[in-house]
Amino acid sequence: MSRTETIMKRLALALLAALTVADPAVAADTYTFDPEYTIPVFEVGHLGFTTQRGRFDKTAGKVVLDLAAHTGAVEFTVYTNSLDMGSRAWTVHVSSEGLFDVAHFPTLSYASDRLLFEGDKVVGAEGRLTLLGVTRPVSVKVSGFACATHPVNSKAMCAGDISATIKRSDFGMTKYIPTVSDEIRISVPVEAYRN
Repeated sequence: MSRTETIMKRLALALLAALTVADPAVAADTYTFDPEYTIPVFEVGHLGFTTQRGRFDKTAGKVVLDLAAHTGAVEFTVYTNSLDMGSRAWTVHVSSEGLFDVAHFPTLSYASDRLLFEGDKVVGAEGRLTLLGVTRPVSVKVSGFACATHPVNSKAMCAGDISATIKRSDFGMTKYIPTVSDEIRISVPVEAYRN
């Protein structure tokens, strides 16, 4: 066998070996959030008397998961003009400039830097929240994470409950502090179907 043939044979074997190694990108699955069941809710203290709650009715997002490698990424967008405080007047007030200012900032978003795992379960994420055009690091907790076949539509899905607490002043939303609490508690049920 000539030197050229030997080199070609080695290259062919190396290529074959490379093709048989699992590509992490191929092993990862992409899941798209179901907007009908992914509705963020937030809580804020009001006048020192009550806890007021609001929600956003329009969202979009996806998660890429490689459970075997314990890696993944999340992208999540909330359309702020879908805000609902339970009454029209309260919704208009909280949507106004100085608060969510939905006319100038029609979305808020979260993008993970990394997912946190315990065994095969996602238990949290570290990432960046962008609100009112300001981006800050925010860690979130994930509880009840599970992947299975949906019992009604038979689609593969992953789901969990996300929670976090932020200070709105970190994002420039300082109006009415301390009468309206600086601290906002967020919870998001997420149901996502595999693409």
